[in-house]
Amino acid sequence: MRGRRAVRRGGGVALAFGMTALVAVAVGAPAHGAEDGELAEFYGQELDWAPCPEWEQPPPSEQPEDGIIVDPWQGQWKYMECSTVLVPLNYEAPEEGSLRIEVSRIKAKDGKRRQGVLMFNPGGPGGGGLAMPLGARDYEVAESFDLIGFDPRGVGRSSQLMCETVEERRPDTTRPTDEQFAEYTAYAQAREEACERAGGGIRPHINTANTARDMDVIRAALGEEKINYLGYSYGTYLGAVYGSLFPEGLNRSVLDSSIHPDWLWREQALQQSVGVRANVEAWAEWVGERDDTFGLGASQEEVLATTEALAAELAESPVVIDRERPEDWPTYWPREFDRDALDTFLALGTQPRTVWDVVAEVMVELRAASAEDVPLSHDAGAAAANILTEQGIPRVDSGVYDTVTCEADWPTDLATYHEDMREYRERYPYYDMNGSGVVGAAPTTCTFRSFDPPEPLVELERDGYPTGLVIQADGDPATQYEGGPAMADTLDNQLISVRDSGTHGLFGLNECVTEKVTDYLVNGVLPPSRSECDAAPRPDVPADDAPPAERGAEGAEERGSLEDRARDALADRSLWGTPARS
Repeated sequence: MRGRRAVRRGGGVALAFGMTALVAVAVGAPAHGAEDGELAEFYGQELDWAPCPEWEQPPPSEQPEDGIIVDPWQGQWKYMECSTVLVPLNYEAPEEGSLRIEVSRIKAKDGKRRQGVLMFNPGGPGGGGLAMPLGARDYEVAESFDLIGFDPRGVGRSSQLMCETVEERRPDTTRPTDEQFAEYTAYAQAREEACERAGGGIRPHINTANTARDMDVIRAALGEEKINYLGYSYGTYLGAVYGSLFPEGLNRSVLDSSIHPDWLWREQALQQSVGVRANVEAWAEWVGERDDTFGLGASQEEVLATTEALAAELAESPVVIDRERPEDWPTYWPREFDRDALDTFLALGTQPRTVWDVVAEVMVELRAASAEDVPLSHDAGAAAANILTEQGIPRVDSGVYDTVTCEADWPTDLATYHEDMREYRERYPYYDMNGSGVVGAAPTTCTFRSFDPPEPLVELERDGYPTGLVIQADGDPATQYEGGPAMADTLDNQLISVRDSGTHGLFGLNECVTEKVTDYLVNGVLPPSRSECDAAPRPDVPADDAPPAERGAEGAEERGSLEDRARDALADRSLWGTPARS
């Protein structure tokens, strides 16, 4: 699923860009499913490539209130070529107009070994993939494939779907009262009306099926008979839809961190909170086995009780974070630790197992600071800020998510949402800035959908293209583990499971997964129908019942500061994300 962060980053943001690439009409690859004359013009495009222009800062009116917009690929766009593909707004009535789809390319390094193109999508819905070839240009796949990125319809440098800004706001709390539920409803209804005013003419046509059709037009414009595909998160569903609609156009496919094919779309949102809770519980169990070290409780239940008691204290009296935001810090910097910040900290910090000790140590310091009514230490505050900001998924500030997810029907009875919100307030308060917590159970724009989807959801099947891969981590809350086996079964694909991992997006980050995927994409070698990879290990902190020799292991002081350990543990990025800050 997508992120809900208030801060946007270049390369995957919904901003206006002027592009100079031209589109000429010529003969491309055969038009799969487009033999009729109405689409021949689109399928017959030839691309005019030019170096990609640098990202430009948006006007002040589009800047976030807290933070700055940065381009993590600044100075590197010139290493790609860009061009524009024209696609029909409405494939059933191409005469109604066209949209611009911006496409990027880095050619295969070894022309003799070239095996065609590898197309990427980072997820969302609404994530921009134009910069993804930059992230993959040092991977082994770059030797054999032209790396192809694109901003889907409605996104980034392509024809955009924007919504008017609304004055209504959701309550800024992870545990709202019943009286505050009406504010979630008002926000969702106002947001839907704002999207309808600004983009009502194109919204019915911003959906997964049309994005898949755009991919096939891109394939033809590239002069390719088939594409190879790597999609993350929502991009897994997009890839499955493309293969279902255009099996003759798809060769090898990798679906990393899969959407559950039967959870479109409200159930997928609800299940994120279940996954977040499971990570918090797993962390609490690990901490409980190390009570001599952390002193937060001797069992999962005791540790969770400690966190809830601290949450109640912070709701009444937040702890100040006594450290100013660095000048070059590009995003939100917490100024105090209240109950909402604690819920978010636990949601984000328990996903990567490598920082579980840091999370526990910050909790120890936070608990002491609350009891003594003093600010949080500089080191603990900086570590918390790293986790609260580095783990979030940058929000795509456009109307695409609010439209694509409405391609499926949502409940319209507000009582259904309010009942779920009460349950989630108590059981799943942990907010990961990516849709979990009460916000995942609240009404959305789709509750008040102002348009009728022009077509039903595509029935997924694999009939006519090669066996692909599905990759899934067992602790990924954004796309819960159940989605992986379900997608693999639906498509009769191979499944790679990553055990004891909360990571979202594994190719390029997990060495075992990267090796298996590369062998498949480059050499066509399939792993077993069901195989596993290990994740990065949990921190080397001995349990209370560990042998004396293990109990003599190095302490937290020897491992370095909390800030350094948090930053180092979070430095690596999957291909779907932006690079880490230097």
